[in-house]
Amino acid sequence: MDHEHPAWTALLRQSVHDGEVDYAGLQAHGQPELTAYLRSLEVPGPEDYARFTREQRLAFWMNVYNAYTVRLILDHYPLKSIRRIGWLPLAAFRARFIPLRVLGGGEKLSLWQVEHTHLRRELKDPRIHFAIVCASRSCPKLRSEAYRASEVDAQLEDAARGFVRDSFRNRVDLARGRAEVSRIFKWYRGDFERDGQTLGEYIARYAEPAQAEVLRKQGSRPGFLGYDWSLNGR
Repeated sequence: MDHEHPAWTALLRQSVHDGEVDYAGLQAHGQPELTAYLRSLEVPGPEDYARFTREQRLAFWMNVYNAYTVRLILDHYPLKSIRRIGWLPLAAFRARFIPLRVLGGGEKLSLWQVEHTHLRRELKDPRIHFAIVCASRSCPKLRSEAYRASEVDAQLEDAARGFVRDSFRNRVDLARGRAEVSRIFKWYRGDFERDGQTLGEYIARYAEPAQAEVLRKQGSRPGFLGYDWSLNGR
């Protein structure tokens, strides 16, 4: 497969503007291209995956997550939130609808498994939380390009800076010396504190200098913002 994922980049450039997705346009005009791209992700088998580099695996799984989330939304569109899919809370993330062959066995995967088994447990890079997008406004912004194996580290660094410095998702009051950060940092605190640093110290790595000082002083005690689960559509 092409580890630069050009077909996914072409779709994203047409349909995503400043993180907002034109789901109506994709549903009307982008279905054949999306289907073809998803089928390309389904081609590699276990022997192929064994030869993937770490960078190729990172790009592969992040693109799988984002592209199949778009597929899931289109299958239920129009809707106001991904949380409206299914009867139980967060049912959309547990549904097994991703027919990949890389693991063998023939069982379909869920978004939950892609995130928690492969991206978090296998690859252990906390920056993935700034890259995978669950179609909600408080998620990271969906990039207008695919993650590419040749540039994935630089792309993740850019995604981390963009997320941390986004005042909708993280707020630092310099006058009060107080930070309120995304609930993603609460849910996955252990990922960010894995190397012995505090949560505030990790976030400060990607913040503006004045904000970074506040975050470092907050240490493990920043406030957490509410989470907007409304659809990230245009």
